[in-house]
Amino acid sequence: MAIPQSFLDQLKMSCDIETIVSSYVPLKRAGRTSKGLCPFHSEKTPSFVVYHDSESFYCFGCGAGGDVISFIMRIENLGYIEALKFLADRAGLPFPEEEREDPSLRIKPLIYEINREAAHFYHDQLKSDVGLSGREYLMGERKLSAKTVTKYGLGFAPPGWDNLRNHLRKKGFSDEDMLAAAVVSRGRDGKSVYDTFRNRVIFPIIDIRKNVVGFGGRVMDDAKPKYLNSSDTPVFKKSRNLFSLNFAKNVTDSRLILAEGYMDVIAMNQAGFENVVATLGTALTPDQARLMATYAKEIVIAYDSDGPGRTATNRAVGLLEEAGLKTRILDMKGAKDPDEFIKKYGSERFKMLIDGARNVTEYQLGVIRAKYDLGSDEQRAAYLQEGVSFLASVPSDIEREIYGGRMAQEAGVPREVVKVSIDSVRKKNYARARKKESSDLQSGRLELKMGRKAGDAAEDGLIGCLYYHPDWAGKIIPKVDESALSEETAKIYRLLLEMQRTGGGTLSDLTPKLDEKESGRLAGILARVSDGQLGITPEALGDYLSTIENARLQKTLNGSGEMSLEEAEALAEAIRRKKLKR
Repeated sequence: MAIPQSFLDQLKMSCDIETIVSSYVPLKRAGRTSKGLCPFHSEKTPSFVVYHDSESFYCFGCGAGGDVISFIMRIENLGYIEALKFLADRAGLPFPEEEREDPSLRIKPLIYEINREAAHFYHDQLKSDVGLSGREYLMGERKLSAKTVTKYGLGFAPPGWDNLRNHLRKKGFSDEDMLAAAVVSRGRDGKSVYDTFRNRVIFPIIDIRKNVVGFGGRVMDDAKPKYLNSSDTPVFKKSRNLFSLNFAKNVTDSRLILAEGYMDVIAMNQAGFENVVATLGTALTPDQARLMATYAKEIVIAYDSDGPGRTATNRAVGLLEEAGLKTRILDMKGAKDPDEFIKKYGSERFKMLIDGARNVTEYQLGVIRAKYDLGSDEQRAAYLQEGVSFLASVPSDIEREIYGGRMAQEAGVPREVVKVSIDSVRKKNYARARKKESSDLQSGRLELKMGRKAGDAAEDGLIGCLYYHPDWAGKIIPKVDESALSEETAKIYRLLLEMQRTGGGTLSDLTPKLDEKESGRLAGILARVSDGQLGITPEALGDYLSTIENARLQKTLNGSGEMSLEEAEALAEAIRRKKLKR
């Protein structure tokens, strides 16, 4: 649909990029910019910058960039029109009437509607005679109250292949619509469809806007798979959602408790702990860690105390720290998971357990300590060696000092011995890292990782000059051969010329015509101009144009196998003259 320019102008005026971004990312203002940890990749040092002069954002770590619309598209996983509607709703602006229905805009609201109807169906089934086994499991075996069952909208998928499918058909939904929502699956014959969830208790997954986006289903016996989760759909990505965040986000506590499964979350919530979430049948992802950082400063990991639980804990710790979150870990002695602990010892004891949760360093040293018998000299030496290696990786000087002293006391050796050993390992690790960095630089691997090439700077400069000085277009066009530009640069170049022919514009006017990579590229150029790293003077433009032309001639020379000797020599002379002029 065509969006009136007057509406877009009003929307941009009403949606200050710093205000919008800061509702997702803590920002620290510094003059004309604001800086914070990037919400699109894991990092410990802020490289995400909001530029107030160009109303744009750019991450120098991952290359994400664009305007306020691009930001909402990325962080909310929305299309362009949906992002406009999201911002308009936030700003209290009426959205223009749609001239014609766009089929691509229909699918997400339709999936929400199907999911909502499916959730009602499952819940009704749980309350009916057919749901007796589900009630016995949830309210009998797992001790959930009727209030909790209603609060979470828990349900039951009856045995059989077509219960939900037939119900949804009666409501007017087609099989293709149900497949898009992943509530049914296609049969092997490629034609028939059948219910995805059968003979399972159902856990609706609800996002922070109270939409049902997917489902989790658990068997009530030892059948496999134990848990089954909705496939990814246009409204649901397992790696980007958290179970029960719709409740946890409203808690004023700066902590979130991270549990391993749906039942642990619900049991803790019923016991009075609303600030608890879980991943959705997968290990913790960087996206989920960054999502938690939006709502909390500290995470208490409450995973199972068995081997797989410890493995999952170790992985989660790294991701949470990369997201800038302080992490503590529960030590549930006497129970394998939070649900069992609460049933055995009660909610007050569990609260004491949370308040006394160990920090990561203490937890990791405890895991190492448990592996060794300190009554044996050989085992004690092995404990010291592994403990020293771990403490050498701890960034905090204070923690290294405290826990190094504690380890020395446990092993019965002088404190200074442990300290010297830790310092020695840290020096070796530092030297090894510097050597690798030097090797990377020499081989050009770091430059490759950043996706940069030697000629990119000139193309960036050309785009920067054209964006900020549209009046220079008359000088630029005769001197630029588009075939000499990269495909991405050529597209941005053409769009800028087209925009300026129609009266000029801003980054937001280009957003619907650029993909994520192209938007990031343009935002990165504007960021480097704003930071003074990229000149946009007439002299600089001359250098950019000359560099681009030389690169074009050099490329032609490299492919001159079909030229005559005279033609190749003339081309080489032209390149030599251009270089002399510079």
